[in-house]
Amino acid sequence: MIDQTPNYFNIGTRKIGADFTPLVIAEIGINHEGSFNKAIAMVDDAFEAGCECVKFQTHIIEDEMIPNDVIPGNANESIWEIMKRCALTEEEDIRLKQYVESKRMLFLSTPFSRAAAIRLEKMGVLAYKIGSGECNNYPLIKHIASYGKPIILSTGMNDVKSIIPAVDILKKARVPYALLHCTSMYPTPYEKVRLGALNDLAKNFPDALLGLSDHSLGNYTCFGAIPMGARILEKHFTSEKNWDGPDIAISITPIELKELIDGSNAIFKALGGSKKILSEEQPTIDFAYACVVTLREISKGEVFSEENLWVKRPGTGEIKAVDFDTLIGQKATRNLNKNTQLNWNDVKN
Repeated sequence: MIDQTPNYFNIGTRKIGADFTPLVIAEIGINHEGSFNKAIAMVDDAFEAGCECVKFQTHIIEDEMIPNDVIPGNANESIWEIMKRCALTEEEDIRLKQYVESKRMLFLSTPFSRAAAIRLEKMGVLAYKIGSGECNNYPLIKHIASYGKPIILSTGMNDVKSIIPAVDILKKARVPYALLHCTSMYPTPYEKVRLGALNDLAKNFPDALLGLSDHSLGNYTCFGAIPMGARILEKHFTSEKNWDGPDIAISITPIELKELIDGSNAIFKALGGSKKILSEEQPTIDFAYACVVTLREISKGEVFSEENLWVKRPGTGEIKAVDFDTLIGQKATRNLNKNTQLNWNDVKN
């Protein structure tokens, strides 16, 4: 695998980078609550919204964690019970990937263990998404990087110091990679989103492509991240807000997903440029600019003043308002009617 350029890398045929529209990832995750049919329904809804990429989570619980009763902040049961209930079988994962790809969408999944990564590699995934909780799980990152495929790494709950070893692993493996800023709060208050962290990532990891894995409500912060360099936008996604599940409350709906896709494309197109006059603005110039015109009849040889000249629309005359002051005190070279747009040959210097 060759090193990426700072500009882009590919997942399949999809180029991801500074010069390409942001890749919106619909994070279905475990919102299916272990139901294969729900997972398929969310793929369909994401597809109808125009989404290119859906992401799931691959949990092989015995290899991922020991039995425990730790309850996440956004749930009321242990993480063991949640993942045991929500984990799909290997056969279901395979069928899900096939279904996603039959719709010409990108299939991604986050492996939460070595066994999960092995399963995904057997399935022939094109790239890997590594979650924030594994950002400093350097043994797992090293294992996944050994496959030589692009890696998207979320960085919630980590600072620059703990991200550096992870990036060193990716660079040593010479795999293309992206870093997603993330705040691991569910939901994330807007004042805790900290889009300025994208600047820190850009400064410390200049070879990385950047993105935002966002847990705030709505699409506002994703839109705000685009001018700051984010070219991957990840949001939890659900077909219905009344479904059960710990991530449903922070998930966007199909309508919001379409708005995120359309809005991110529009914002990307609006980026860049410089402050200059476009040729396409000429039709507006023709009516919106003001030109120098006579306020009354002016005789040949009469001196121009603010009493007999002023500036008025349209902008189709030869002498624009910007040159008005240069005419004061000069003389007319011919007789002029009222409301005449002046030309330079009407002025004797």
